[in-house]
Amino acid sequence: MTGPARRQPRPPRRPPQSRVQPARRLAYDVVHAVDESDAYANLLLPARLRRAKLSAQDAALATELTYGTLRRRGYYDRVIALASGRQIDRIDSPVLDVLRLAAHQLLSMRTAPHAVVDEAVSLARQVAPQASGFVNAVLRGITRAEPEEWRERALEGARSDDERLAIAEAHPVWVVRALRTALEAEDRGHELGDLLAADNGSPRVSLVALPGLADVAEVGPPARFSPVGAAARAGDPSDHPLVASGRARVQDEGSQLAALALSRARPIEAGERWLDLCAGPGGKAALLAAEAAGGGATLVANELVPARVDLVRNALAALPEPPEVRQGDGTLYGRDEPATYDRIMLDAPCTGLGALRRRPEARWRKQPSDVAELATLQQSLLRSALDAVKPGGLVAYVTCSPHLAETRAIVESVLRDRPDVERLDTASVLQSVARDELDLAGDPHRVQLWPHRHNTDAMSIQLLQRH
Repeated sequence: MTGPARRQPRPPRRPPQSRVQPARRLAYDVVHAVDESDAYANLLLPARLRRAKLSAQDAALATELTYGTLRRRGYYDRVIALASGRQIDRIDSPVLDVLRLAAHQLLSMRTAPHAVVDEAVSLARQVAPQASGFVNAVLRGITRAEPEEWRERALEGARSDDERLAIAEAHPVWVVRALRTALEAEDRGHELGDLLAADNGSPRVSLVALPGLADVAEVGPPARFSPVGAAARAGDPSDHPLVASGRARVQDEGSQLAALALSRARPIEAGERWLDLCAGPGGKAALLAAEAAGGGATLVANELVPARVDLVRNALAALPEPPEVRQGDGTLYGRDEPATYDRIMLDAPCTGLGALRRRPEARWRKQPSDVAELATLQQSLLRSALDAVKPGGLVAYVTCSPHLAETRAIVESVLRDRPDVERLDTASVLQSVARDELDLAGDPHRVQLWPHRHNTDAMSIQLLQRH
């Protein structure tokens, strides 16, 4: 007689698998990579989106989550600190990035609170399981007050107008002060709020039709200011056949105008030699090379950093006769090749405060000390360019920063010892180049473009001529 069948022990129950929407997980991965390394979202995100093959709707959500979180990170950190009762530096990095993404949805996107909290807790279970309860508690605390109330609480204790703007518009206070000073130099200090708001907006995607290789009409609707620019249509611009072939490129309209200020300041004479002193990653070099080729001139593109040299070569590869690309120290050209070039583009290494829309994390990485450190290099490069240009030749000193210490101060300091160099009326040159009249202010020898006024990066452009 057999006894009763023995019941087999049940396998241990597995906890339910956390489900996180692919767009949110992708956004977290990019934000965390930017937070943990020197990665740039504008380079990392497109590559991740292409690999993930998300739908257009999910790709748009991932983009908004990534850029929105990075732009307003400082403000969200202030709210998270208030809601959690902890200093930000006491919250582990993966947990903090989960909270930042959720804070962006709760405070700026107005996503349904229960959905945000549930998904953030699920994400925390994946990246920091021990902290899922903490994430739940902090986010539920944030949902108990309206965004306007959190704004008021975040602003409590601000000691100046600049500090209040820095908190509300998510910029470091030193950047706010620098931008205010730059606008006040144009008697436009009242535009500061508009500028900070523009920095937090999504920039349009602009394309350039390389002269001789593509027509603007083939690329897209004409840009407002650049005669070779076009507005990108919806979708991934790299899918455009002319972009894919290299005959058109993604390029901010301000960068286009900076290159055209040099190439169209006066008629090109056949045989001219041009130099792009700091050419990486190659966008301005490609436009200058196309312009030079159309007038019978030649361009040399120089870049110091090996990885960026490869980027320059790739940028120039579509040209029928790609220019010479060199790896070299730009500060030595004045010594090694004096009075050699007819036109020189010096797009100087700078803080990049003019591109905060496109590189939102840059505002949190830069420090006031960076400005002083870069000034020595900027001066050395400008002296080198002025020595390397021929008498009668032109130098364009360009920065993607409006900071006066990187723009006006650099040129003034170098020209004190250069009676053989004069500043040209750059404003008149740009007005003659632009399709539509540019709203310019301040010193006509230096053109300052602005996101809020021109919908471009905040490019500074100064044309100099050696006698």
